[in-house]
Amino acid sequence: MRSYQRVLFICACIVLSVACSQKTPQNKASAPPPPEVTTVTAHTQTLPLTRELVGRLAATRVAEVRARVAGIILHRVYTEGTDVEPGQTLFQIDPAPLEADLHAAEAALAKAEADATNAALTAKRYKELAAKKLLSSQDLDSALANERTTAAAVKEAQANVEKTRLDLGYATVTAPIAGRAGRALVTEGALVGQGEATKLTTIEQIDPIYVNFSLSVSELQELHLPMSPGNGGLGDRGGKAVELVLPNGKTYAQRGTLDYSDTAVDPGTGAVSLRAVVPNPEHRLLPGMFVNLRLILGQLDNAYQLPQASLSRDTEGAYLLVVDADGKVQKRRVETHGMTRSDWIVTGSLQEGDKVIVEGLQKVQPGAVAKAVSAAKPEG
Repeated sequence: MRSYQRVLFICACIVLSVACSQKTPQNKASAPPPPEVTTVTAHTQTLPLTRELVGRLAATRVAEVRARVAGIILHRVYTEGTDVEPGQTLFQIDPAPLEADLHAAEAALAKAEADATNAALTAKRYKELAAKKLLSSQDLDSALANERTTAAAVKEAQANVEKTRLDLGYATVTAPIAGRAGRALVTEGALVGQGEATKLTTIEQIDPIYVNFSLSVSELQELHLPMSPGNGGLGDRGGKAVELVLPNGKTYAQRGTLDYSDTAVDPGTGAVSLRAVVPNPEHRLLPGMFVNLRLILGQLDNAYQLPQASLSRDTEGAYLLVVDADGKVQKRRVETHGMTRSDWIVTGSLQEGDKVIVEGLQKVQPGAVAKAVSAAKPEG
């Protein structure tokens, strides 16, 4: 009897097993889990409003040193590539011919002064004789005219002496401005100033130094708008700071300021030329270098800094997708205010603590359900 009951029990188990196996496909037809998306948490901040641009450095003052008199170069006095002060001697032109010209001019002056003295004495005697009716009027007039002519000759001789003295002074070529003197373009023994003012070298003042760059018209118009209290337009140049990023990626220690903007748009590029001035006490910045610059226009309150991958655009503008507290995807309209190397700076309908999707945007649509997974924080 017990054996019979055991057989019945085994058969019942087999029947139940078969029934369960037939219901398994129906369980597999249940709804799939929501897609996972990677998110970052939005936090409101007060951020600097900046533009990342490329500029080129230029000297603030450039002086071309030229020979102002003809002669042979005797010496190059300065050291090429060093800093010089105004009035410092750079070249010495042979002064001997100029000294001879000065001596000849001084002799001509002495002769003119002697002639003028004799003419003045003669005119004085003729006046006395004419007063006594012992001399004709014509002779008196001739004496007076000769007196005036010799006096004029003295002035001309004095001018020639002054000119030759100046020429002799120009034989010593000095620096017109302070700055860094470049390579000498002539050597000792060269004949300079013969028919033209020969260029000898160039001096560039590089402390401070200029940074030339340009902005598109749309960016320039935004630059004129007040960004926050106390920040004016382009005319308020004191509020527009400039930071330079060196080729090694480090930020230059000295900040510059915007000091000039062109009054017209370049028709070829549609941009406006601007210029900033940057202190350069250590002369680390050299004219002609290209640098990345950060133009700081002011500050932006209630802004968010989010990864570039989070931003999308459609016909209406820029937007972000966020996962709300119920796990549903929502669209948030935003306005962009520039970007850093990896992030957008935005304002708009975001709220503090919103979970912004940065990965998996192609998996979801507004109104759909998603599972938010926080993005891993960068190391360091």
